[in-house]
Amino acid sequence: MDWSDWAVWVALAAIVVVLLLYIRLMLKNVRLRQLADEANRLRREAEATEQRNRQLKQEMTSNIAHELKTPVSSIRGYLEILLGDRPVDEDRRRYYLERSYSQTLRLSDLIHDVSMINKLEESSDLFPRTTIDVCAVANEALDELSDKADAAGIILNNNLPTMPIQGNHELLYCIFRNLLENSISYAGEGVSTVIETYKESPEYYYIHFYDTGKGVADEYLSRLFDRFVRIDSGRSRQNGGTGLGLSIVKHAVLFHGGEIYAKNRSEGGLEFFFSLKKH
Repeated sequence: MDWSDWAVWVALAAIVVVLLLYIRLMLKNVRLRQLADEANRLRREAEATEQRNRQLKQEMTSNIAHELKTPVSSIRGYLEILLGDRPVDEDRRRYYLERSYSQTLRLSDLIHDVSMINKLEESSDLFPRTTIDVCAVANEALDELSDKADAAGIILNNNLPTMPIQGNHELLYCIFRNLLENSISYAGEGVSTVIETYKESPEYYYIHFYDTGKGVADEYLSRLFDRFVRIDSGRSRQNGGTGLGLSIVKHAVLFHGGEIYAKNRSEGGLEFFFSLKKH
């Protein structure tokens, strides 16, 4: 092989090396473009999430202001009458004081529920976990609401077995209390409410909560866990509801690693299915 042949081979080798370097550079450019596109996508998603969070906070602030307006105005009106120049007889005086007290309870419930949701969304690690029996917590809620249920002719049934989990007592109690209060407020009189388990896996308990009452209109089902959504706004205000109970239920279930959904029963009434992680 003479010198010219070597020159040809060297030139070919150089061309191959250049081509390989060019291909490698092109692949890097493609990868960089992909990374840039992914970064832009993540940035857009982050901006959209931030925008949604701002809108949710603005909506919640507006809703809270609206919810505060009615009880504050009522209390102010009653106190202005009591402190006015015209005399008030003892019966009317007591009535105005009782109404004022009722409205302060409503304010207290609203403040508690708003604080609970904010804490769950922003500082859920502040809720300690211990070993808790879900059945025992459900019984606590039933005992607390038994008088209210009796007044409405509602029979409360807890058919749960012993169900130990690593959870937070306050949040578990909120789940059952708010579900029970929802049934007592909306299911109607002379119905039954049942809590039972329908499945168990190595990681989860699955719970079925239902009443035999009226159910809800289909347009409410998809928004049942939204904040300040009331099935019947007039009746909810009459019963002192804040419109945040079922939203707290959803957040509390998520805190315990589960999921929840609701639907109308074919036999009549509203039912909830939710899961709780054992550990």
